Amino acid sequence: MSQEAPRHPLPPFSKESATEKVRLAEDGWNGRNPAKVALAYTADSQWRNRAEFPKGREEIEAFLTRKWTKELDYRLIKELWAYDNNRIAVRYAYEYHDDSGNWFRAYGNENWEFDENGYMANRHASINEQPIREEDRKFHWPLGRRPDDHPSLSDFGF
Repeated sequence: MSQEAPRHPLPPFSKESATEKVRLAEDGWNGRNPAKVALAYTADSQWRNRAEFPKGREEIEAFLTRKWTKELDYRLIKELWAYDNNRIAVRYAYEYHDDSGNWFRAYGNENWEFDENGYMANRHASINEQPIREEDRKFHWPLGRRPDDHPSLSDFGF
């Protein structure tokens, strides 16, 4: 059992608490602070992210640092797909550009498993991305938290 302070909401999840957990994760990732985001995961959390398999907060922080160094002006929307007890499934899309100004939109699904204190112990991500033209971008809010009145993935038909 973890000695860390609980990270609410805690499992078992209801629709409301799972939706809140998803939004908190989205907000954290949109903040693009690798050290802060890594704290949402257990000390020995295991990930599958494309061809990388970070384990533990130190590797997760290094992974996120590399990611957000390459993926500039990153904006993400996550949406609850399903939940049960201590697991949540989400779908998401994010947009970013590289250092040459080429824009991309990535689509994915994640399966999350939480410990009893609300820290994510396992994260399995499946992601694909496509180049987009800058004028085809959909995510235009100022960097940081997505505004509450911004369209969702379902609103965009993603």
